[in-house]
Amino acid sequence: MKDNVTMTAKDTLSAALAECFVTIGKRRYNFMQAINVEAKFEKTKTEVPILGKTGKGNKATGWKGTGSCTAHYNTSIFRQMMLDYKKKGKDTYFEMQITNEDPTSGAGRQTIVLLDCNIDGGILAKFDADADYLDEDMDFTFEDFSMPESFKNLDGFLTN
Repeated sequence: MKDNVTMTAKDTLSAALAECFVTIGKRRYNFMQAINVEAKFEKTKTEVPILGKTGKGNKATGWKGTGSCTAHYNTSIFRQMMLDYKKKGKDTYFEMQITNEDPTSGAGRQTIVLLDCNIDGGILAKFDADADYLDEDMDFTFEDFSMPESFKNLDGFLTN
C-alpha cells in the first residue's frame, strides 16, 4: 500500500513524563511517589430482549469508575485516611489529576481529573529486607471525571 499513512515513533508518549496531583480537602499534593496509575470507565449494561431476534441486545444503563495505583512506600496520607475512618468513621474523598505530555510527541497534552475518589483499602505497614525499594498498591473508585485538556489528532489520523 503506497498511500498507507502510519504513526511515527516520536508520537508515542513517554511513560514516565506524566504529572499526578491529589487534592484532599483544601490541600493539594504533588503525588510524585506514584509509579503508575490506571483509571477505568466501565459501562453497566442490561440485556434487552428483542422481538424477532434470537439474540438479545445490550443497553447501557450507567457506569462505574475504578482505578489502581502503585506508589513508592514513603507517604502516610492514604494511611491517615484509613486511620480517620477506623477511629472516627470519617470516609475521605479526594480528587486526582493526571496529565500526560511528551514534548516530542505531536499528540500534545491530555489532563483527566478524577472526582470523588475513595480508596478501597491499603497497606498499613510493610518491609522487605531483600527488596531494592518498597512500593505499595492501592485500589480506588471515583464518582465522576472531567477532561479539561485533550490530545490533538495526529497527522494522518483523520481520513476525510
